[in-house]
Amino acid sequence: MRNAIQNLGESRIREVANAGLGRPDVLAFWFGESDEVTPDFIRQAAIDSIQRGETFYSHNLGLPELREEISRYMSARHGAVSVDRLAVTSGGVNALMLAMQQLIDAGDEVVAVTPVWPNLTAQPVILGARLVCVPLRPIDGAWQLDLETLIKAITPATKLLVINAPNNPTGWTLSADEQRRLLDHCRRTGTWILADEVYERLDYEPSANGCAPSFLDIATPEDRLVVVHSFSKSFLMTGWRLGWLVMPADMTPHMGKLIEFNTSCASVFTQRAGVAALQRTDEVTPRVVAQLKVCRDTLIPLLKAIPGVEVAAAPGGMYAFFRLEGFDNSLATAKRLVLEAGLGLAPREAFAPEARGWLRWCFASRDPQRLVFGVQRLEKWLAQQALPPSDAAI
Repeated sequence: MRNAIQNLGESRIREVANAGLGRPDVLAFWFGESDEVTPDFIRQAAIDSIQRGETFYSHNLGLPELREEISRYMSARHGAVSVDRLAVTSGGVNALMLAMQQLIDAGDEVVAVTPVWPNLTAQPVILGARLVCVPLRPIDGAWQLDLETLIKAITPATKLLVINAPNNPTGWTLSADEQRRLLDHCRRTGTWILADEVYERLDYEPSANGCAPSFLDIATPEDRLVVVHSFSKSFLMTGWRLGWLVMPADMTPHMGKLIEFNTSCASVFTQRAGVAALQRTDEVTPRVVAQLKVCRDTLIPLLKAIPGVEVAAAPGGMYAFFRLEGFDNSLATAKRLVLEAGLGLAPREAFAPEARGWLRWCFASRDPQRLVFGVQRLEKWLAQQALPPSDAAI
């Protein structure tokens, strides 16, 4: 077995979640998904496809109908994105791995902005790349990028820059000016950019096109840029495992070959659901974003009111990333919260070492009152920690 795989750490989020298995009383906010099911018309599209007998392989790059819909959807927000630049994948995770498999060799240097969802840093390591992390820094609970530090880290020896914005777990979002400076610098160094923009629609700042700034807004079709998207967050389709890639057109045929040797294709009935989701996106995504904003604006003030909590309202994404003063071992704290308070959060150990003492709370919920109940459990647990041992046990 390869050492890179033997030394690969297990998911710390799953480790915490496993501690709560079989506990129906646990309020779970550890995974990055809403507790709302996929809309009926999307599910029905998949059911209709199965009933028509569409249970066979599709084109490696995806159904032509779905690629056309993705092209229209992306072009409406970011300018022309032609079909020949698109590949359908079996989820955003699959899209990220496919892009890395196509772009990096063992020994290549990969720069990543952290804290970040662990797959983005684990995948280069799996492929034998040399990972260089450039950390965001928290200022009054809000995580910010030192752009000059990142630019200095990207040299002609850097094969790939991996960047996730809006960011999981911090909610940090790149500005259009920062994107332009990074793109210009990467053009000079010959560095590819892999932009994970799956949260682009989960943006709470006013914008003309209803999404966060994208590298696609400023790049040419020939730039060394690959953008990853997913149906999971904006369309309430986490379990469907359906995503897509935007890339230079001359890269697409080779991506088709790579998909063949990974998954062959996404299932047809899942792709039919994706077509339905895109055709009626205005019935889903704006409502999802509005609900998420209500949830964010419910949770953040409650957390801020707790003594010793450091947190800020994120401009994007679906998470509150907060620090508990005096509880630096986030993994141990998260496990205790599950067992002792019935509250399921994700520890910083899943994201980066620089987030010592921080926890991630996914606030995507149909009912904001669940968030209120969760904060009440956190407050009660913290109050018990402040008691003498004999009193805390009562």
